Amino acid sequence: MKESYDVIVVGGGHAGIEACLACANRGFSTLLICLNFKMAGNMPCNPSIGGSAKGIIVREIDSLGGYMGIAADHEYLQMKMLNTAKGPGVQCLRAQADKKRYPHYLQEHLSNTKNLDILEGMVTDIIHDDSSVHGVIVKDQKIYSKAVILATGTYMDSDILRGHTKFMGGPDGEQPSLGLSDSLRKMNITLIRLKTGTPQRIAKESIDFSKTEIQLGNVEDQGLSYETTKFIPIKDQIPCWLIYTTPETHKIIREHLTESAMYGGMVHGVGPRYCPSIEDKIVRFSDKPRHQLFLEPESYDTNSIYLQGFSTSMPENIQDLMVHSLPGLEHAKILKYAYAIEYDALDPTQFDNSLMVKKWPGLFIAGQICGTSGYEEAAGLGIMAGINAGNWLKHEEPFVLKRDEAYIGVMIDDLITKGTKEPYRLLSSRAEYRLLMRSDNADLRLTEYGHKYRLISDERYARFEKKRDTIEKLRVLLNKEHLGKTSKVNDYLKELGYEPLDNGVSAAEVLKRNGVTYSRLKEYLDIPSDLSLTPSGEEELEITVKYEGYIKDQRREADKLRKLEEVKLKPDIDYKHMDGLALEARQKLAAIQPKTIGQASRISGVNPSDISVLILYLKRDKEL
Repeated sequence: MKESYDVIVVGGGHAGIEACLACANRGFSTLLICLNFKMAGNMPCNPSIGGSAKGIIVREIDSLGGYMGIAADHEYLQMKMLNTAKGPGVQCLRAQADKKRYPHYLQEHLSNTKNLDILEGMVTDIIHDDSSVHGVIVKDQKIYSKAVILATGTYMDSDILRGHTKFMGGPDGEQPSLGLSDSLRKMNITLIRLKTGTPQRIAKESIDFSKTEIQLGNVEDQGLSYETTKFIPIKDQIPCWLIYTTPETHKIIREHLTESAMYGGMVHGVGPRYCPSIEDKIVRFSDKPRHQLFLEPESYDTNSIYLQGFSTSMPENIQDLMVHSLPGLEHAKILKYAYAIEYDALDPTQFDNSLMVKKWPGLFIAGQICGTSGYEEAAGLGIMAGINAGNWLKHEEPFVLKRDEAYIGVMIDDLITKGTKEPYRLLSSRAEYRLLMRSDNADLRLTEYGHKYRLISDERYARFEKKRDTIEKLRVLLNKEHLGKTSKVNDYLKELGYEPLDNGVSAAEVLKRNGVTYSRLKEYLDIPSDLSLTPSGEEELEITVKYEGYIKDQRREADKLRKLEEVKLKPDIDYKHMDGLALEARQKLAAIQPKTIGQASRISGVNPSDISVLILYLKRDKEL
């Protein structure tokens, strides 16, 4: 270990890993400091990567040159495409990841990465002067750097809560991070208290699976990374199982509500709205007779089954009653009891759009201490903080993804513009342009950026360019090639219930028909041998053609709003004394200091009339 580095990354979770790799792979000397390297990349809660909206984030990370998708594909248990009954804008992959092998893969990679040193220890303080940061203190040792990225996850001053018992501790039995919260407060950084939790782990051999509904994977030719070429056949994928809570479950929970840490007054942090504890579900949705739960295997190497949807802060003896009231779990052996965890996070309105703390140049923030929930959101913030720390060191413009470019861009804009009072979860409903930011086309959207910042190799970029060009050539070919009454494609269309074609119908128009797939249609077309695509590439082509009209409409709408994003706002505008602004708008604009008119328009409490005042102000000052 050296005395000074270009970048120090604090925390070895999903955010910290992507951040330190982004820095090291660009050639910056980087130090990763974590409490326990054996827990780097750990999945302390659900053993999965991806899911609704989250699967799209993973593909975006992959397209930028990150590692989450590669690690998840390396040895998953099951791969599933979600929302297949809905449109392509919300479809995404979810990998049942191996809790043991996933972090081991990442630890091996970190250990062999150039420009990266690893130190086990607890950061207790930030070294700084009146205007910028200069490193960290680990115990009594000062380690200097030009930039610091904090990615401490749920460890800062964290408490474990179960029933009326509360003790200091980190996730998965690890120690908490102590001292750093106080250091940040002394720097006049505002902290918030958040809560999350995790359910029980059950011994597989103690479950009666005859009372469950089996849930199989449905994908065997795609992965979360575009680089993955080796896939597990569906027949060899490990199943999950579905069960439901019972009236007895609900009765037990209601009778013991006051024994829960949450309802017994022990919890002070705000929990995630979209991933509530089971007791919260029973109270908030009292009209529902049952709630679905999933039994998910955690690893090839253990007998542990994750009880998805049954997170709770009840005492252990009540958890025994709750678990044993579930179908198939009447005699279940609990390997690990559920718990809630409270921790310190930072108010995200203190960051700019590069994830740097506005008051402290050189201090970047990533992961769950930004106020988010989930491995995927954390990793997305991590790679962005890593890229932007590098840009800051090189005196380059920040890398900012727009809301029509990536879900990661939506997330960062939401956090810094609106803030959060609870763990933020990225949902497809948060994105205005879902059809532009699909799971299938993340590489077409973002690989250019990954290559620009030297996180995508020239070899990978060349493969991407060939795929992109092939998709465009095939799109042109499909529009040029016309089919008619004598075409053999009518045999295929007859299978789907269609009448024979009239003469002069383009292949693209045929592909737009319901049920028609490119993988079948190409059999009836004269496709040059050099224009072949992987199943993933064929999916991109098919969606581009089928939804061409809708995609163009969303692009036009996005381009109109982009004009507002190009209207810059100076950082020294005196909003508090600007005539015509509502009082709430003055306060919010002064606190957040938006960079553009577009960002200002998305701040809660800033109305269209306030935006009109801002535009008038800019025109008067001849800035618009």
